[in-house]
Amino acid sequence: MNLLEDFISLIFPEICVCCGNSLWKSEKIICRLCDYHLPRTNFHLDQDNPVSRLFWGRTPVENATAFLFFNKGNKVQQLIHQLKYKGRQDVGIYLGVEYGRLLTCSSWFQAIDAIIPVPLHKKKEKQRGYNQSEQFAIGLSESMHIPVKNHILVRKKANATQTKKSRFARYNNVCDIFDVSDPDFLRGKHVLLADDVITTGATLESCIRTLHQAAGCKISVTCIAIAMR
Repeated sequence: MNLLEDFISLIFPEICVCCGNSLWKSEKIICRLCDYHLPRTNFHLDQDNPVSRLFWGRTPVENATAFLFFNKGNKVQQLIHQLKYKGRQDVGIYLGVEYGRLLTCSSWFQAIDAIIPVPLHKKKEKQRGYNQSEQFAIGLSESMHIPVKNHILVRKKANATQTKKSRFARYNNVCDIFDVSDPDFLRGKHVLLADDVITTGATLESCIRTLHQAAGCKISVTCIAIAMR
């Protein structure tokens, strides 16, 4: 069987989603060189970090973090592009597994009851075939051993894209577009809200405000990347 796999990999080699070079047997999704150069934030080691500050004075969160820095043209943009537009669900799962391992070592992310991905509208998810934030959540779940609850938070309206909108316009664009399907589950729980890229935090803020409608619900936030402006 190994000979067959070796032959197939020779004809159809798996390639790194960042640089396009062939992967070695021990490599998955990203080659070692690209992985080494990924711009990690290490925000999970510091409660006072740029993601947390986005929510100061806006809505209460327990902790907030992001795995990587997103800049136009960098390797992280390529990863997100593959995840969102090229059908590479495995990229989201891989990044979730990798970051979940780090979060389990952080005392601030020990008491999480469930992971909730930021939902897409049903039409958008049907068009894409999956929710990229849910793939990230699945990976987090695998390494953190915490269940994913992907039907608790629901996007009830299909809003326009946030790209190129101002912070104020982004907030108005996502105001009151989410709902909770099972508020009883959330009462007294600490949930980890998972998203792909955070820019102004407007979408996550809307999610957090919706989740806070359940009494005693505590919310932490994690993202694949934070966009640097």
